[in-house]
Amino acid sequence: MPLLLGCIADDFTGATDLANTLVKSGMRTVQINGLPGPDSAAPADAEAIVVALKSRTQPAEQAVADSLAAQTWLTAGGARQILFKYCSTFDSTPLGNIGPVAEALMDRLDADFTTFCPVFPGAGRTLYQGHLFIWDTLLSESSMRNHPLTPMTDANLVRFLQLQTKRKVGLLAHQTVRAGSKAVRDTLRELRQQGIEFIICDALTDEDLITLGHAQAGCRLLTGGSGIAMGLADNFRAAGLSLPDSTSSLPAVSGPQAILSGSCSEATLGQLQYVSGRYPFFRIDPLALARGQELVGRALNWAEDKLGDVPIVFAASAEPATVKAAQEKLGRMEAGELVEKALGKIAQGLVERGLRRLVVAGGETSGAVVSALGLKALRIGPEIAPGVPATVSLTDPPLAVALKSGNFGGPNFFEKAFEVMP
Repeated sequence: MPLLLGCIADDFTGATDLANTLVKSGMRTVQINGLPGPDSAAPADAEAIVVALKSRTQPAEQAVADSLAAQTWLTAGGARQILFKYCSTFDSTPLGNIGPVAEALMDRLDADFTTFCPVFPGAGRTLYQGHLFIWDTLLSESSMRNHPLTPMTDANLVRFLQLQTKRKVGLLAHQTVRAGSKAVRDTLRELRQQGIEFIICDALTDEDLITLGHAQAGCRLLTGGSGIAMGLADNFRAAGLSLPDSTSSLPAVSGPQAILSGSCSEATLGQLQYVSGRYPFFRIDPLALARGQELVGRALNWAEDKLGDVPIVFAASAEPATVKAAQEKLGRMEAGELVEKALGKIAQGLVERGLRRLVVAGGETSGAVVSALGLKALRIGPEIAPGVPATVSLTDPPLAVALKSGNFGGPNFFEKAFEVMP
């Protein structure tokens, strides 16, 4: 089976979000966690491979280097098209990393333009006249303005992306998208003739995303949220390259279960509140970690007689004011790294004690936990919530895992996750 689509995701939950979209569209998909070794072979039964990086909050130079390494491996494996995936809330800073990574991939692939579309209507992310909305609220007026690592204070993506690049940024407006794939192709050509190399694409619906995907058949590079992948499988099928639709079934995994949360998003805080009276709960305090308190050992001792059919929760999530206080005392990156390292060690200890079913909330937390557990690859299964699939690790013993972006899922997400996971 040929590898058709090679994807580079800037965090681990974003990778599973994209892989979920590809499976639903009918592509056999495997997620590789972290950079594969140069001698690693692509899985033989995958039409799409998603390489999950932790590049969203890295220094831009490292994000570029890791992304190029992933692209090199994917292209060597036969990928005909590369997709750079970032968050549907365009999590970034004025210095990067979305613009610098896209520039580097364009140069490597000899592409003369690329498009940007973070839209994900299923989670309320839409783009109109270049402005990104979360449901009916401008991104800059949403809770993302208080994000601890990538605060988004400007919803105008044409203006915001221009801060990250010397290339000219332009807009493909919604009226063009609604006119169909031919109109999109014609307008992309016109914009490129005007010297515009970075093109923000409006979209309000799944149908808009499919139109944009169809219009970019044969393009070497696309960038966006998971939604931009909706129409890509159709392109490969139309070219006679893709096999019949994939199955999303996974092997059953039984055993003790747990939730690890480092996300401080409003959605995750609400989800934790929902289970706070239902599941045993252990709080992780970043300031206590900074004072040298041995919370990991205490957490694992606490878990000893609680691991079983009822999920147990380990949460470092907190309200924005609490997070800000910790960051002011410890430093923004240092506070996050303390929590991620602690949750990764807790995950290791839980697996050693027999844990087999795990839900992780937060992109950075998911990356830390997956890395700590050495989960090099995940088979993608059915959807738990928009953007969040159930997965099973390709390890022995296998683990059932769900990696949740902080903003995704309804109030009862954790409860539902364990119902859907195999």
